[in-house]
Amino acid sequence: MNPDETLETWKREEQQPFEGWDFSYLDGRMIHDQVPWSYSSKAAELLRQSSSVIDLDTGGGERLMDLQADWPKRVVATEHYPPNLKLATERLSPLGVQVLDVVLTETGPLPFPDGEFDLVLNRHASFNADEVARILALGGVFLTEQIHGLWAHDLLVAFDARPPWPDDTLEEHVARLKAAGLTIVNAQDWSGRLCFTDVGAIVYYLKAVPWLVPGFSVGTHSHALLTLQRRLESGAGLVFEAREYLVEAHKGLAG
Repeated sequence: MNPDETLETWKREEQQPFEGWDFSYLDGRMIHDQVPWSYSSKAAELLRQSSSVIDLDTGGGERLMDLQADWPKRVVATEHYPPNLKLATERLSPLGVQVLDVVLTETGPLPFPDGEFDLVLNRHASFNADEVARILALGGVFLTEQIHGLWAHDLLVAFDARPPWPDDTLEEHVARLKAAGLTIVNAQDWSGRLCFTDVGAIVYYLKAVPWLVPGFSVGTHSHALLTLQRRLESGAGLVFEAREYLVEAHKGLAG
């Protein structure tokens, strides 16, 4: 395939639809090593022990719906990104879930009373540790799985980009949760391989997560993409570093 045909193929990739937090379009094309924990299994276990839960930044509600068999009586979800908020509302509201438009930051307040929830779930979203601690009931649990700030840093280098949140680390968040008065009962850090089978998969991925390479498009970053294509054809492979971490913190337990 000549460069012009290759670029046209990649432009079709960047036009593929993406909704919620669903990367199934890249099944078999974007592969990363398995983390040594199961967020879903742990969340299901905690849900069965709770009477109320809030899922912060639920995306399109995909992950929460997968856990429906274990939902407690009261289920609340937040989302702010308009396409995801619409999707989550359409999916979750008919099931009795209260879906709210809430902006999550590391410093902003949450619009809930003190001690409102037995369980706070957070997967790949920002959170204010003090506010999480405040809305947790005594004996409540906070479970979060996070993308490390240096996730795929070696991929970003290929596009002259830098990790947007390099200080987003396990150590940083553990310190904040402890300062908020929570007890850490599980903290795991992990690194492994993130592999792409073709450059078109990278195009789709970077369009889906636009904060990694701001302003990314096939047109503006064709040189970097063609360099990756030559790397793939040389047999070097498209393998980068994946990093994640998991934290489980309890309120009201002795340290």
